[in-house]
Amino acid sequence: MKRLLILIASFGVFQTGGAAEYDLVVYGGTSAGVIAAVQAKKMGKTAIIVGPDIHLGGLSSGGLGYTDTGLKNAIGGLSREFYHRVWKEYHTDSAWKWEKQSDYGNKGQGTPAIDGENRTMWIFEPHVAEKVFEDFVKDYAIPVHRDEWLNRAPGKGVSIKDGRIESITMLSGKTFRGRMFIDATYEGDLMAAAGVDYHVGREATSVYGEEWNGVQTGGLHHGHHFGVLKTKISPYVISGDPSSGVLPRINPDPPGEYGAGDNKVQAYCFRMCLTDHLENRVPFARPDGYDPMQYELLLRVFAADWKQTFNKFDRIPNKKTDTNNHGPVSTDNIGYNYDYPEGSYERRREIIREHGTYQKGWLYFIANNLRVPKDVQAAMRKWGLAKDEFTDNGNWPHQIYVREARRMIGKYVMTENELLKKRPTPESVGMGSYTMDSHNVQRYITPAGYVQNEGDIGVSTRGPYQIAYGSLVPKKAQCANLLVPVCVSSSHIAFGSIRMEPVFMILGQSAATAAAMSLDAGIAVQDLPYEKLRERLVADGQVLELKVSASAKQKSGRRGIDPKRLPGVVVDDVQAELKGEWKHSSSTGSWLGSSYRHDDNVRDGKMTARFSGRLPEAGRYEVRLAYSPNNNRASNALVTIQHSGGTKEVRVNQKKEPAFDGLWISLGTFEFANGAAAVVEISNAGANGYVIADGVQWLPVKGK
Repeated sequence: MKRLLILIASFGVFQTGGAAEYDLVVYGGTSAGVIAAVQAKKMGKTAIIVGPDIHLGGLSSGGLGYTDTGLKNAIGGLSREFYHRVWKEYHTDSAWKWEKQSDYGNKGQGTPAIDGENRTMWIFEPHVAEKVFEDFVKDYAIPVHRDEWLNRAPGKGVSIKDGRIESITMLSGKTFRGRMFIDATYEGDLMAAAGVDYHVGREATSVYGEEWNGVQTGGLHHGHHFGVLKTKISPYVISGDPSSGVLPRINPDPPGEYGAGDNKVQAYCFRMCLTDHLENRVPFARPDGYDPMQYELLLRVFAADWKQTFNKFDRIPNKKTDTNNHGPVSTDNIGYNYDYPEGSYERRREIIREHGTYQKGWLYFIANNLRVPKDVQAAMRKWGLAKDEFTDNGNWPHQIYVREARRMIGKYVMTENELLKKRPTPESVGMGSYTMDSHNVQRYITPAGYVQNEGDIGVSTRGPYQIAYGSLVPKKAQCANLLVPVCVSSSHIAFGSIRMEPVFMILGQSAATAAAMSLDAGIAVQDLPYEKLRERLVADGQVLELKVSASAKQKSGRRGIDPKRLPGVVVDDVQAELKGEWKHSSSTGSWLGSSYRHDDNVRDGKMTARFSGRLPEAGRYEVRLAYSPNNNRASNALVTIQHSGGTKEVRVNQKKEPAFDGLWISLGTFEFANGAAAVVEISNAGANGYVIADGVQWLPVKGK
């Protein structure tokens, strides 16, 4: 026994009370978890990875190979090393089994797939990513305990003494002791079991003074909604007949008030790895529990001449895809994951199975149901699951895309205000830059009796932003030796950008660095002097700030006009009902809110933006239109005003500088009766340039 204790101590692992004690116990084998353990070992600490995962890497090895990078120069340290190691894997002819590298191309998500100059590769196959993570733990001799599930029963799984976690216990009965702990799971189970404050769902806009949080009815940012269709879609089994019942996968309950908080989370899906290469293709099978009625809404989308089924079959090497959600009815299983964050393990497994059934059924339905348009069906039949991926799971991804679950309420809460640079971020430990992105949260019936999706948001951060150290640590009174680099302390909409896999790896490294330094100093993680932490992070290649040119800084620092501070009734573009794929921008002139919309100069006559005002009383109102002028704008944008006397069409020259505050023009003064419609609609019908849709204002006119 004495020799055993000496041997254990020589490796820096100490035996206390019958269980080995590690400097750092990482719960969760996600990308952040692996990187955290590697960093601890690089700093001379003992580390172990424990968690329910069988496969290391989470989403990075679970199908998300078409990396959401944002600005790649904001990615440093071990996160960048991961992408360098991926590049090395593909830097051999043997890696290109089903196609030549020269035939692959170089398209990526916001950055080229292969960056030869910097020896990084951002697009990859799942098995390649998993190999890189396995090589990491092998190279640094990190023990990994797989298929180990934290006992989440109160007082059973987490032993706490004097505000510090001493050990964690699994359902298997195994106990792991540590001096520092990191929760690297997507769900935040260790954090929650330790009694740390957290939030599930969307906060109201009033909680943190945000614009893009809470219920976002009318905010149709991407093409993942029914406004892109040529016709409106009935939600009822018999079209137009409410007495016939509501179609599957539509919530009959009201969506909630605009800007209000709720306990709902954005939709999950599996990031599927598909291929159209016959030799490596597994045809789509009919899943157990398949019900074609679940896709009746999809048939109505097809009937509306929607032709974008394959738009997010993004190519990765070897003739495969990272296939993601796209369109009104797609792979996102909207509204079926609300129980997941707080659910028991069995409830989560039920949700995962239901998602698998839905998504596999979606593929099978399109490929086989005779009511699907023949051209779409023929195209889908060319695809199948990749035979050489996820070979122990029926070629299906082993990790569901948990886009959001619990989020810690820690020492500092990241919000859209930090991401938009409305206020400075203290104590940066890394950077993000991807769009604030939320997928749909619910599918509901509009007051007019049509189906619509809600919750899909895409707002630019206008350049990279810093992430605060305080967002990785709980409040000191709650736990002094825990860090949380995945379920970080942030609002729903801020998390929509932070939640990208490269950022999780960045934060995993920073969390482990802070854990090691706090251990050396014998202090709580909340008390670690930031300047010392910063010095070590910079030395290890982390990017904590980026110098921006004066012109770019001026552009990213500009602010929109707050609609709430304006007189009368003001409706911003985020509240408009949009038809067509309007794009966001804030590049020119002034604008209302955070950005304005433009039609991308498509000149198809099919795009409309409908602004509906709720006027406090009958009377005469001056109606004003907001737009950002430029020489490339339409000189004949069609605007229709609905008032109690009927409708009036106006052609607006959006090249011309608006007369009021450089933002507004007057469309005229009109009478509005009680209960009468107050609607302004902007269309690109007949337009000869970019059409801008930014906002509408109704100003009461005194007298006659």
